[in-house]
Amino acid sequence: MGVSSTAPRLLRAARGEVVDRPPVWMMRQAGRYMKAYRDLREKYPSFRDRSEIPEVAIEVSLQPWRAFQPDGVILFSDIVTPLPGLGIDMDIAEGKGPIIHSPIRTQEQVDNLRPFDPEASLPFIKTILQALRLEVGHQSTVLGFVGAPWTLAAYAVEGKGSKTYSIIKNMAFSDPTILHQFLAKLADAIAVYARYQIDCGAQVVQMFDSWAGQLSPQDYDTFALPYQQRVFEQVKQTHPDTPLILLVSGSAGVLERMAKSGADVVTVDWAVDMAEARARLGKHVKVQGNLDPGVLFGSKQFIRDRILDTVRKAGNWGHILNLGHGVLPETPEENVAFFFETAKQLNVLV
Repeated sequence: MGVSSTAPRLLRAARGEVVDRPPVWMMRQAGRYMKAYRDLREKYPSFRDRSEIPEVAIEVSLQPWRAFQPDGVILFSDIVTPLPGLGIDMDIAEGKGPIIHSPIRTQEQVDNLRPFDPEASLPFIKTILQALRLEVGHQSTVLGFVGAPWTLAAYAVEGKGSKTYSIIKNMAFSDPTILHQFLAKLADAIAVYARYQIDCGAQVVQMFDSWAGQLSPQDYDTFALPYQQRVFEQVKQTHPDTPLILLVSGSAGVLERMAKSGADVVTVDWAVDMAEARARLGKHVKVQGNLDPGVLFGSKQFIRDRILDTVRKAGNWGHILNLGHGVLPETPEENVAFFFETAKQLNVLV
C-alpha cells in the first residue's frame, strides 16, 4: 500500500488522484444554521473567544463533523485572526464582522508593523489543529485557512467591511506606493501563517480573497494576483505536497486569472456554470464548488438534482463538491444533512 491509499478522499482529490466520488464539505459549515452552534454562542458571546479558546474552537469545528461526517473539517477561525500578531488591533462584532481600531493609512503605520510570529501570537492554532487531526484520523481531511493579502489589506485600510471599498481604492488609484508595501508585508506574514498551519496539522489550506472580486480585471492583476502568487510560492517552497485552494467571491470575471495564482484548486462560485468553468480553466485545473447556497432552501428532489448536475458537469476528476460560498444562516439543518447524504452516495448515483 502506497502512502496515498490511507490518505483521506479530499486530500487525494486535491492532489489530482482519481477517487471513487467527489469529496464534499461546506464553506462555513460550522456556524449559525446549527442549533448546537447557537447554543454555544449564548455561552461564549464573543467571536474571538469562540475561535481562540482552544476547547471552544475545537468543539465548534467538530459540530458539523459529528452531525454530517463531511470529507473536510475546517479550522474554526476568521481571516483577520493573524492581524493582532502584526500589531493591527481588531475585534469581531457579532453580525457585523471585523472592526480595525486604527485603520492602516500611513507609511509610518506600515513601517511599524511587527514581524509575524504565529507561535507567539496565535498559540491556540496549534492546539486546535492537532486536536482536529486526532479526532478525524484518516476519515476526513483537516483544512486550514488564511485571508489573502488584498482582502486583509481592505479590512485593515477600510477599518471594517465596506460596500464601496472607496478608501482602499483611493489609496490604490491615487498613490499605491504605501499599499504595495503593505500588501507585500501581508503576503509574507500570510505565507508564514499558512506554513505554520500545515506544520500544526492542516493537510490542505484554503486562501480566501473574499474582496478581490470587487476589482476590475486589470486591477486584480496589479493588487490581488501578484500577492496571491507571493503567498503560494513561499508555501510551495517549504510544503510542496500540501494542496492550496483559492476562493475569490464574485470571481466569474477573473476565473482564468485565479488559475495563474499557483493554487492547486480554484473555487468556482454559482454565477458560473460548472461545465463552462471547467472549459475556461482547462482540464489540468482542479475545481471546488459550486452549488448556490440558496439551493439548500429548495426541496430534497431539487437539491439532489442540482448536486447531480454540478457533479456531472465537473466530470470525474479533480472536483471537490461544495457550495459556491458559505452556507446561509437560516438554512434548514435537515437540508444540510440531505446534501451530505446525497453527496456521499454519488459513487452509486452518477
